[in-house]
Amino acid sequence: MDLPVGLIAGGGQFPLLFAEAARSRGRRVVAIGHLSESLPELEDAVDALCWVKLGQLGKIISFFQKQGVKETVFAGAITKTRIFRDVLPDLKGLSLWNKIDVHQDDAILRAVAEVLENEGIRVVASTCYLEHLLFPRGVITRKKPTAEQVEDIRFGWQMAREIGRLDIGQCVIVRDRSVVAVEAIEGTDAAIRRGGELAESGAVVVKIKKPNQDFRFDLPATGIQTVETLAGVRGSVLAVEAGQSLIFDKDEMIRAADKAGIVIIGISENEQGQLEY
Repeated sequence: MDLPVGLIAGGGQFPLLFAEAARSRGRRVVAIGHLSESLPELEDAVDALCWVKLGQLGKIISFFQKQGVKETVFAGAITKTRIFRDVLPDLKGLSLWNKIDVHQDDAILRAVAEVLENEGIRVVASTCYLEHLLFPRGVITRKKPTAEQVEDIRFGWQMAREIGRLDIGQCVIVRDRSVVAVEAIEGTDAAIRRGGELAESGAVVVKIKKPNQDFRFDLPATGIQTVETLAGVRGSVLAVEAGQSLIFDKDEMIRAADKAGIVIIGISENEQGQLEY
């Protein structure tokens, strides 16, 4: 096997998919699992595993160094509200936390990546080996967007760009060119539920990467749960940035969307700032 690759795992299936893809390429996968966040199946999916509590940065570095890890990925999300109740940092983690002025996603992750790289552990893009999971461009459901829905998508794209620039979130929910909800620390599904209830029906969800998105971590991601949540509030459209977002359970998503009459569309912006799909 080649040199081992590190995996700092959050929740969901993304870490499992990464481990499977990396091992299929002959890489030995050395993983960090977060207690109460990473799936227990991670233990059988990797070659070596260390469980940590949120904030135990020193323990992560020590384990990687003992295993000969020189590069790592971040894969899977950490429930953001846990920073208010479940952070139990070791000395290394506490020192870093006290140096960060703004406790937003990008600031925290970039600071952690900088510490890792100073210790000789390079952080690489989470999409390595998984390019096939990038969201495709175009309409992938039977139903296509109406002219009015396209206008909502355009409006939502502009609004999502702004909240992304401020590192607030990656998703907005709109109806009739009005923002009814903005994703913040609660996550996409909670934002869809709140926005969908306010819209009553016909909500359009637009989810895109931040303008200065770092591909090493925190890429936008959607899956079957996203569609089920949107269907639960009688939403109408899920628009996601193509090639810059991850898609899980694609076939299941399409079946669920077709059943609920939901449009799923991958969009992109050309050099002239025009949206294409």
